[in-house]
Amino acid sequence: MAATVFYLDPLPEVAAVAVLDGPEGHHAATVRRIRVGERLTLSDGRGGLAQTEVVAAEHDRLDLLVKSRSVAPTPHPKVTLVQALPKSERSELAVELATEAGIDAIVPWEAARCVARWKGPKAEKGVAKWRAAALAAARQSRRPYVPPVAELHDTAAVETLIHDAVVRGALVVALHESAIVPFGKLLLAAAEEVVLIVGPEGGIDDAELERFGKAGAATALLGPTVLRTSTAAAVALGAIGVLTPRWG
Repeated sequence: MAATVFYLDPLPEVAAVAVLDGPEGHHAATVRRIRVGERLTLSDGRGGLAQTEVVAAEHDRLDLLVKSRSVAPTPHPKVTLVQALPKSERSELAVELATEAGIDAIVPWEAARCVARWKGPKAEKGVAKWRAAALAAARQSRRPYVPPVAELHDTAAVETLIHDAVVRGALVVALHESAIVPFGKLLLAAAEEVVLIVGPEGGIDDAELERFGKAGAATALLGPTVLRTSTAAAVALGAIGVLTPRWG
């Protein structure tokens, strides 16, 4: 089994002793009860890795001797998720599942049909919760990259994001149950970058679909069943993993 991953930025050099404290140190020393002599992997969350051995353990703190350093390859193609806000009880689940499935970046989107609304201070709190969920899920799945979570986007901001991505040459896909083209028929293997757009429980509004289409987004049918907004991205990432070099 691969060594447990914890996050520390910046990473120390080889032969240095790293101190893991704060929330990460608490999780390692108190929750996981990691002890002297055990090995674990440190990551800066941006691909940097350090293989370490625990040389001292205290309450909420570990001292780690760095044995080696490396950089993990970046997944190709890069996949960004534009995720409409799910209902509160499933909100962070969408982030957790997408992160464990390998998403590279997440953009929260307050779509027209969203039941959840992040107004005022709720937006800052909601983004913070998503970032914490992404960090925890990245640790669970032992990822060297923690997907960044952007600030809350409205539909106009997503429209701009789509336009800019298409200009860069990205394949932008809105998943929708009324689409005719199957997701697997898209030219995913040739894409340098993919942007997935997942709507809320009530689906993407027709006016939003029209705006996104004019900005350059395609629409595709993910599969024969209607998925929850919190699980659609993870299923799509599984398909992308098989149809592109991401799992190669």
